Amino acid sequence: MPAPDGGQPGAVPSDDPRLLGLRQILWVMDQLRSPEGGCPWDLEQTPASLRGYLLEETYELLEALDPDQTPQESSEGPQKTQSAAICEELGDLLFQVVFHARIAEDEGRFDLGDAAGGIARKLFRRHPHVFTGGEASDAGQVMANWQELKKREGRRSVMDGVPRDLPALLRSQRLQEKAAAVGFDWKDPSGPLAKIREEIRELEVEVARADAAASEAELGDLLFSVVNLARHLKIDAEAALRGAAARFAGRFRQVETGGGDLRALDADELERRWEAAKARERSGESPS
Repeated sequence: MPAPDGGQPGAVPSDDPRLLGLRQILWVMDQLRSPEGGCPWDLEQTPASLRGYLLEETYELLEALDPDQTPQESSEGPQKTQSAAICEELGDLLFQVVFHARIAEDEGRFDLGDAAGGIARKLFRRHPHVFTGGEASDAGQVMANWQELKKREGRRSVMDGVPRDLPALLRSQRLQEKAAAVGFDWKDPSGPLAKIREEIRELEVEVARADAAASEAELGDLLFSVVNLARHLKIDAEAALRGAAARFAGRFRQVETGGGDLRALDADELERRWEAAKARERSGESPS
């Protein structure tokens, strides 16, 4: 396949030991997709049929990357360390990349080398401060330069390139980051905080009117503003909400340990159990 125009990375050592594992996975994929003696299941797969596996492997990697992740039990041996879990999940995700590239290769569209070379050339072009004598004084300047380079490559808007299917919190944060890179941003967290208060007032008005569509829109604006605050506080909004959900689930399980049918308990007893669960969490006490 012809290489696209643009800057080219320099010479790459052919004896890099990291290439061994890549050669191994390519060889395995060649065998799995071989018309003679290959795996019937692998031969039947298409990009559409693999979408679910790609998404699943991505989320399994995200789980392994969680800083609060505990070692996982393994049927093949002792508990895995977090590093071992991350390494394994990266391999699983890499297999999906290799699989998609191999299907494209079988169809004569491109191969893994084209995909890898393409991203190498793109990164080379977009890091002139590293490779070709450009300048960038800090990470903010790097991001501003990055957005400008992408626009030169054909992007019509700085909003382009954020997948619509990203989780909503993550997509909101990425869109805000792109706008901030060109100067469209609050100066400090006080801006998003004031906006949150404004959006709450607007939501209260629509809830009082019982306008479902307007309430949904105002609630969306409120959530978007909360994400903006998270970004200013250098907090990953997706991770923050995931942590809150985990804490809620853990506390609720402790509420359940009190016994009885929760539906038969009054509000005071449920609140008492909830506050007790929170107290145990703060003290670091393990649930009984």
